Amino acid sequence: METKPPFLYPDHPMYTDAVQAWKRHHEAKASGASAEEVERLRMIAESQCQAVTDYQLKALGGLGGPVH
Repeated sequence: METKPPFLYPDHPMYTDAVQAWKRHHEAKASGASAEEVERLRMIAESQCQAVTDYQLKALGGLGGPVH
């Protein structure tokens, strides 16, 4: 029998890292960073948010994505 992982709260490092990633993306965009850098930061932020979402779905008993 598989056990569910513990639920993550908003102050968990996984959440705060994802929020910080979006802040870095928006700051880079606002400061006129290259399109490549802005896109790189966007992809990192999206990936981190998706990881949080997948984890939470699994913790809540739903179908999360694959665990890496």
